[in-house]
This record gives sequence, structure tokens and C-alpha cells, in this order.
Amino acid sequence: MEDDKDYDLSLFDTNAETCMKWLDAKEIGSVVYVSFGSTADLGKDQMEELAWGLMSSNNHFFWVVRTFEECKLPSTFMDLKSEKGLVVNWCPQLQVLAHYAVGCFMTHCGWNSTLEALSLGVPLLAMPQWTDQPTKAKFIVDVWQVGIRLKVDEKGTVIREEIENFINEVMEGERGKELKRNVVKLKELAKEAVDEGGSSTINIEEFVSEVLST
Repeated sequence: MEDDKDYDLSLFDTNAETCMKWLDAKEIGSVVYVSFGSTADLGKDQMEELAWGLMSSNNHFFWVVRTFEECKLPSTFMDLKSEKGLVVNWCPQLQVLAHYAVGCFMTHCGWNSTLEALSLGVPLLAMPQWTDQPTKAKFIVDVWQVGIRLKVDEKGTVIREEIENFINEVMEGERGKELKRNVVKLKELAKEAVDEGGSSTINIEEFVSEVLST
């Protein structure tokens, strides 16, 4: 359905209003949205590096941190972040990605998150965790050219300087402008595919016709 951002799947509407009000107060493309899905489990060292990398960047951040992960955050982080960032346990992701204030999405490269970002024209900071996610990160960076992959150090951790530098590059640099142009093209193609007469509609109709004819 046009302009439907949650498909009636929102389970915790109490957070949605807070999330959107916070975004409404921010400028266009000024917020880094950070979420690693429902199953990725970042270590304490990585959570700390991510926290300070976000704080050091030139941009606001919106970070989904599940309740059991809060203990991994630096003790002073929650006090310092009040002016610069919002940390929540859950958010309506489609609505957040569709908001004008969001300039990029730091993600674990889960397939749903990847498709949502592409269909809404949001560049990606890829931080894959396991299984098929590195493959998706490869497509994001090298094939579609809509994102940058964050690199781990010898301990397998993405350090704060890496996070800060690549956030600033995607949000403010020339490379970020190129990524935005590329992802907007994919957004337009995705919209064409689901419009009446588009490839998705045609394929579904052909599939249904084939099933009914057997």
C-alpha cells in the first residue's frame, strides 16, 4: 500500500511516537541510523568502540540497542549522548528509514534491512556479522555501489576511528554523494517493479496463473 511504512506489524507503538518526534527535530540527512537486527550480538569491546565512534562523528545518531545489550555501553555514554543521539530498544524501522532526517544506515546486512534501505534510497555502512551477511556486504559495496564496508582490526573489532571516519565520509564526503545517487537509482527501479505493470506484479500474476492451471 502506498505510504504504508509498517504493514500492520508494529508491536511496540509506545516507542514509535518518541522516535519520530526526535527525527522530526533534525535536519535533512543529518542522522545516522544504527541497527544490527534481532539476532546479532556485538561484544562489549565492539559496543564501546561503536558508542565512541558515533559520539565522535559530525552527525546525530539513532541507535537501536536491545535491553540486554545496555550493560555493554560505556558508563558515561548515556549521559553524554543526550544532545547528539537517541538510543532505543526498538523502533519502527521502515518509518525511520523513510524519514527525511536519516542520511545513512549502519547495518549488519540482514536481507530485510538491506532491501528496506535500498527501496527507500538510504546509503549503507556495512558491518556484517555472520553467515550470508558478508556476501550481501560485497554486493552493497562492489556490485550496487551503495555503501561502504567497515573494516575490522586484528582482533575482529571495528575501531572508533574507522567508524567516525566512514560516517563522515558517507554523510558529508564526495563518495557519500555518489553512493546516494546510486541508491536513489535503485529506489526508483524498486518502485517501478512494484507499480502496476512492473516486473514484480507481472511475475506474481504469472506465478498465480501457473499454480491455478496445474
